[in-house]
Amino acid sequence: MSSMFRRVLLLCGLSLALPLAAQTWPSKPVRLIVPFPAGGATDILARALSQELGRKLGQSVVVDNKPGAGGTIGALAGAQAAPDGYTLLLTTSSTHSIGPAINPKIPYNAEADFTPIAYVASSPQVILVPLSSPARTLKEFIDYARQNPGRLNYASSGNGTISNLSTEIFKAQSGTFLVHIPYRGTGLSIADLVSGKVDVLFDSVVSGMPHVRDGKLRALAVTSPKRSALVPELPAVAELLPGFESVTWFGVYGPRGLPPEIVNRVNQAVNAALTEADLKDRFARLGAETAGGTPQQFASVVRAESAKWKKVITERKITAD
Repeated sequence: MSSMFRRVLLLCGLSLALPLAAQTWPSKPVRLIVPFPAGGATDILARALSQELGRKLGQSVVVDNKPGAGGTIGALAGAQAAPDGYTLLLTTSSTHSIGPAINPKIPYNAEADFTPIAYVASSPQVILVPLSSPARTLKEFIDYARQNPGRLNYASSGNGTISNLSTEIFKAQSGTFLVHIPYRGTGLSIADLVSGKVDVLFDSVVSGMPHVRDGKLRALAVTSPKRSALVPELPAVAELLPGFESVTWFGVYGPRGLPPEIVNRVNQAVNAALTEADLKDRFARLGAETAGGTPQQFASVVRAESAKWKKVITERKITAD
């Protein structure tokens, strides 16, 4: 038998084996890598999704936390996994939009090394000010900041984080100048915000709104592209600054080369899971709204988000801590 004939037979065998494997998939538990520590918002969201996803697939979906380096370690493990559908990755803006833009040495290509599967959810932020602030609306805050350039400051959870980047977009679109005070987490800035040492903070709905409802802070707006069901009482920033949007997205990827049959199967299962009322409620308690859609739509969202953050990081000369 010639070597050419053997290669033809091998290729034919592979072409038959992949669809067959996809038809019998999943025949064992599926691993869902979460590139952040257990107990955090991403982990809790992943565990809620994994339970419902497992029911839809008819197999257990087991969360595997691989934290470190801002999500890079877990994301790399997902990229290097075998493309057989038994290792999936729950990603966020940090690993696939912001991280690659702020760290050119990241050890994976966020687009080429992964197969997009499903857009899971998005989480907006709220703009918080002290009760002592003269601004009771977003317009009043913008007017006040414009009248006092460089005299107001803002807190963030560090350089290159979503709270930092969101505020920088806001500054650019509103024509305001706010001095940046980085903290090691927005929670550490709350006391200074309440006391008035800090003038404004972009914080997650979950961690920020309890202080508002306790009467300690004032919320001015939400950063989703339109009003959010999570905080229906707040206007969207985009109502005053058209086009403004800043959300953290969550999505499921597979490694590069994942068979289309498996991609579609997981996508359909994720979309079905996201329609469940219990999952929607659990996400809402985390400050996240369910998304959904096709793999192509998810890839389009990530490309747009990546381009936006890269532009902000370049123009505002933002570097990682």
